Amino acid sequence: MAKQELKLKTAESEKITINLGPIDLGQIDLLVQEGFYSNRTDLIRTAIRNQLNEHADVVKQTVARKSLVLGMQHYTRSDLEAVRAAGQRLQIQVLGLASIASDVSVELALATIDSIFVLGSLHASAVIKTALAQRIH
Repeated sequence: MAKQELKLKTAESEKITINLGPIDLGQIDLLVQEGFYSNRTDLIRTAIRNQLNEHADVVKQTVARKSLVLGMQHYTRSDLEAVRAAGQRLQIQVLGLASIASDVSVELALATIDSIFVLGSLHASAVIKTALAQRIH
């Protein structure tokens, strides 16, 4: 797998860890063994998608009410330079993935980003995350 393909795959998903009791885990293994799911992950992803579908209206209403960007929002150095040139500041609000390009300086980020609220994942360098720590909610 090429390095670029690996980067894209990593950006598409985020690894989470869950703890389950032995009975729940045994039932999952039974359903996998019986062929209902290809593996544990398949069952868990399906269960999560079913719950998200069940609550889709609430998600849509909340996204609209909170003025969240739904999906992926990427901020490049030129985006932030344009914001600074216009004398504006950003309130980043994303449900999904927000990313700040690796060539964005701490000075530029501090000058242009007032706040960051992400339900999902924020991809930015450790230096940028540290500099903006008080602005990340």
